[in-house]
Amino acid sequence: MNAHTDALPGPETIFQTRLPNGLTILVRENHASPVVALQGSLRVGSAHEAPHQAGLAAFVANMLTRGSERYDYDAFNAAVENVGASLTASADIHSTDFSLTSLSEDFERLLALLADLMRRPTFPEEHIERLRQMKLVRIQEREQDTASVAARRFNETLFGREHPYGRMTEGYLETVAALKRQDMVDFHRRYFSPQGAVLAIAGDVEAQRAVDVIGELFGDWEASAVLSPPIERARIDGGRRLHASLPGKVQSDIVIGAYGVRRRDPDFYAVRVANSILGQFGMMGRLGERVREQQGLAYYCYSTFIAEQEDGVWFAAAGVNPADVEAAVESILDEFRRLCTEPVSPEELSDSQAYLTGVVPLTLETNEGVASTLLSMAWHDLGLDYLQRYPSLIDSVTAEDVQRVATEYLQPERCVISIAGPDADELDALQE
Repeated sequence: MNAHTDALPGPETIFQTRLPNGLTILVRENHASPVVALQGSLRVGSAHEAPHQAGLAAFVANMLTRGSERYDYDAFNAAVENVGASLTASADIHSTDFSLTSLSEDFERLLALLADLMRRPTFPEEHIERLRQMKLVRIQEREQDTASVAARRFNETLFGREHPYGRMTEGYLETVAALKRQDMVDFHRRYFSPQGAVLAIAGDVEAQRAVDVIGELFGDWEASAVLSPPIERARIDGGRRLHASLPGKVQSDIVIGAYGVRRRDPDFYAVRVANSILGQFGMMGRLGERVREQQGLAYYCYSTFIAEQEDGVWFAAAGVNPADVEAAVESILDEFRRLCTEPVSPEELSDSQAYLTGVVPLTLETNEGVASTLLSMAWHDLGLDYLQRYPSLIDSVTAEDVQRVATEYLQPERCVISIAGPDADELDALQE
């Protein structure tokens, strides 16, 4: 092990404990500046909501900062803004997430505020309606954005709107409009629990003191069995091609891809390296070099993969002139084929591996980055030595591994091709 990995957070510098109610706490002390960052997650998200209530988990999370037993909306904002702190809450598929950053002298007071809004929100009716209108406007805007529509249709095709991975976390016009205050109260009471939750802290704080304060604020929070409902991995056979017509648009957006890997899949690191080569490294990898730089077919072109708890996706995305859609689609698929059929060069492989390992220290330069990394390590049960092991996990990926996972997950004939933009008739009219 070199000095570079020795300096990363590890078992010797991370304090970890678990309260009797199932709440895990991790602390990494850093007294270089008087700032503390907390990143936390509860194991409740959109996977717990019924399809006809899509958007409920996100609505509940957004309402947490709009009133609790001890802090109404104005008092909350004053408590946070007057000391230059930040405190946010949001929801994802499997989690409700919290972020808190403050000066160390204010941290304990803001922890008490965080505990109050997590445990005792009041869901004031007035703010429900204000937030609802904001959400409905954003959904309307989303449905006129070509990139958002292409991505939404891609996920819906792979998983279906009944599946948590196939529906929008923020919901839809009809579902958000129908949500009631009692739905939010019931969702919070039923699913919010310390069981399996994680609070990760980094900064100018004494680890034991932080644990003691959290114990006082959260220790009597009763745990309940917050189990995600079973998620069936229903899959389509073969590929699909979709086109969402958005009249009046001057850009078309493309999403092309297929199913990927779960976070715990042994192929996770091979896919990470392969994805870097395909559409992340440098000027966005092979895709950026060919489709954008050499051919001039796209305003942007990259690839990414999302590895969720139960499943994943791997896809390329591009924004193009509507007249260049077909050429861009074919070029992207050609790069998929090349990754499947040709071994990557030793130089390309080592460059991407060096990038993926070299970027890690950069993400740990801030307390927020450290806290976020600690949260991920605990959430996915990666172990406190994960950052020390990570370089070897990346460097052990071979050219054969890259070709194998590309063949497994990116066969062009299995891909969903989702396009959003002007339809053919409108494009013909524009070109005349």
